[in-house]
Amino acid sequence: MKKAAFVSVLILAVCVNVFAQEEKKMAAGLGAELNMNSCEMFAGALALSFDYNLLISSSPSAVGFIVTGSYNLKDTRVMEFAAFFRWYFNEERHQGWFTQMEAGYSLISEEGDGHLPSPFLAGLRAGYRLPLGSSFFAEPYARFGYSFFWGLGVIGGMRF
Repeated sequence: MKKAAFVSVLILAVCVNVFAQEEKKMAAGLGAELNMNSCEMFAGALALSFDYNLLISSSPSAVGFIVTGSYNLKDTRVMEFAAFFRWYFNEERHQGWFTQMEAGYSLISEEGDGHLPSPFLAGLRAGYRLPLGSSFFAEPYARFGYSFFWGLGVIGGMRF
């Protein structure tokens, strides 16, 4: 019981500290993507992302995670779960051109095969975070890697 109370207080303290910052340090987004997750044809996808801005060097960077769910018309479904590290080329803010390294795993389901886990997912993503006012953004991107071949998409979201 004491451990649960301690963990709860610790989580609350971290959350209060994160949300008390004047600068918007976190972002969440939802997007659409066209990708090649299957050898047979293109797939449409939905992506959900979350990132937290870091100031560990003179260049802005961020860490986060992204979940992408793809489906093509030949009954191939792919769920990708990846953590990422992002580096922005703009030295003043967490916006503009960026490059991102991703690592995680994917679950692949094809008709008649059941769920076939692919143990490794790695990729590179490049894009541009375009601010839309003080809180919102649009983020077009391109990505390449393994176990997917490529993807083109856009994520829209909110910084908070």
